[in-house]
Amino acid sequence: MVIDHIDRVAYAVRSERTHPIALERFCTQFSFEPMVFSAKDPSGFDIYHTNVLMCVGTDFVMIGLDMITNPGRRREIINRFERAGRRVIGLTNTQIEKFAGNAIELLGGNGRILALSTTALLALTTDQIDMIGESARLLPLAIPTIERAGGSVRCTIAGVHLTPRD
Repeated sequence: MVIDHIDRVAYAVRSERTHPIALERFCTQFSFEPMVFSAKDPSGFDIYHTNVLMCVGTDFVMIGLDMITNPGRRREIINRFERAGRRVIGLTNTQIEKFAGNAIELLGGNGRILALSTTALLALTTDQIDMIGESARLLPLAIPTIERAGGSVRCTIAGVHLTPRD
């Protein structure tokens, strides 16, 4: 799942690793709306993790739109983000292969940060970098060992979204 904590949506691609009952229970327990969709890579294989193709930030979303197989569902997802005031940054299949979708927005002491791999940063266009930079500082991390295994930055970091205590 990729969680949109602002709009309370849990995005999930259909795969062997996405159990519909577990997703429904999670969403019910934590008051999220499930948004399930099918996605395939250019070879026709199912995308197995949603965070391979999607990063939801506060003001933007980076997403491999071409991988979403149902055009109606793709449009619904785009519309949802746009209604929430987010910029939709479409990622190419090549950018997804370079882990550009596997980034995570974090809140640092000096504002928002987009943690992504060096590989992912090098795959982004100047325009995409500029759009992201309007909302978050890009923080590229060199993690070649994780990427050789098929993961990237988002796979190594968990977000904490608890209510602050006194």
